[in-house]
Amino acid sequence: MEYMALVLFLAVCVVIMVGFPVAFALAGTSLIVAGIGMVTGTFDVSTLGSIPNRIYGIMTNETLLAVPLFVFMGVMLERAKIAEELLDTMAALFGPMRGGMGISVIIVGMLLAASTGIVGATVVTMGLLSLPAMINRGYDKGLSAGIICASGTLGQIIPPSIVLVILGDVMSSAFQQAQLRQGIFSPETVSVTDLFLGAIGPGMVLVGLYIVYVLGLAVFKPSTVPAMDVDDRKSISDQGLLFNVIKVLAPPLLMILAVLGSILAGVATPTEAASVGAIGAMLLALSKKELNLKRIKEVSLSTLEVTSMVFVIFIGASVFAVVFRGFGGDDLVHDMLMSIPGGKFGAIFAVMLVMFLLGFILDFIEITLVVVPIVGPVLLMMGVDPVWLGIMIALNLQTSFLTPPFGFALFYLRGVAPPSVTTETIYRGVIPFIIIQLIVISILAMWPELATWLPHEVYG
Repeated sequence: MEYMALVLFLAVCVVIMVGFPVAFALAGTSLIVAGIGMVTGTFDVSTLGSIPNRIYGIMTNETLLAVPLFVFMGVMLERAKIAEELLDTMAALFGPMRGGMGISVIIVGMLLAASTGIVGATVVTMGLLSLPAMINRGYDKGLSAGIICASGTLGQIIPPSIVLVILGDVMSSAFQQAQLRQGIFSPETVSVTDLFLGAIGPGMVLVGLYIVYVLGLAVFKPSTVPAMDVDDRKSISDQGLLFNVIKVLAPPLLMILAVLGSILAGVATPTEAASVGAIGAMLLALSKKELNLKRIKEVSLSTLEVTSMVFVIFIGASVFAVVFRGFGGDDLVHDMLMSIPGGKFGAIFAVMLVMFLLGFILDFIEITLVVVPIVGPVLLMMGVDPVWLGIMIALNLQTSFLTPPFGFALFYLRGVAPPSVTTETIYRGVIPFIIIQLIVISILAMWPELATWLPHEVYG
């Protein structure tokens, strides 16, 4: 019976690769395999009775209210043309130095990640605005593509992030299940805020290494990252430049501080802080004269589309989880992970490898909702720290989205890149940043305190 769970998992992967929408592939394939199980006597139909309660639990989960609010904030900031102003200002600030424009793109990518958390929108926006400008100023095409893809995926790890909101909710449930299976009936909890705090250290290390790499090229391969021409810079005084930097940077930084600071200070929950961010994004758009009824309608419809997609996937993943467990799949996964050579390290490595490969065909939402509930309790029962595991998963998926030939970020950029930037050029450009990602993952694996120290210091 347990091997029917493996058949179910493989069938879902095949159906998704054929091209069916993920949510319907999860739910439909699960119900079909459950029907086969009922006919063959390997599945108890009463197991399906828990699906309505699971769906009701999803719809009444207050933590998940942060998802539409953060999506609204991100889409509003995207439509308010924040990225364009930030790029122009940062280019004027760092333009005189070699690699300055590359550093500008990385910093803007970090700010957009903290403001929007939407990887696809960030990569597309940066690709449209930055890629032609970097190429026209003499930057290596592959390097330009690599910088944009890498900085665009920072939304996976820089808080506040939609990825971390969903991952935090799933990780909390997995942590409680692990403790209950161990006979701990007063379980500890892990929250979205814990993951936000845990992500700050690795996220900043990642951004720092990106910048160090560009600075290294400026020293050893200056022709790939030339400085901007004097005539190419805006003819403004140093005082005017400083004023412009403050004027452009202050609003998004204040909004990030209000959202993230209120969460970390314990003043607001992630959901409450997300509402602050949504209002802040509207005020920022209003200050730039980009807010009107038409704009609000466009942003609301986009938010509705993204949120609907997320929650339909939630429902499909819940159906999959019920059927998978009905076939005894959780026991099968437990036995497989426990039998892998190397103990805890071997089990974690195997899970990370599977998630990395799944990142080629599934988005982070599907992987988080399908894989983490299955493997999470098993790994946490081995004594793995839930915050560390969550950040490792986020970094792993970010790396997967950058890796050729199927990385999602590469597809996003390919869709908006000029014809002169070939697919091969994009693949070549992201390789150094993939290596940097692997270095950061290795650092976090050897030094878990990079993710666990700050949550422990703040909340004990």
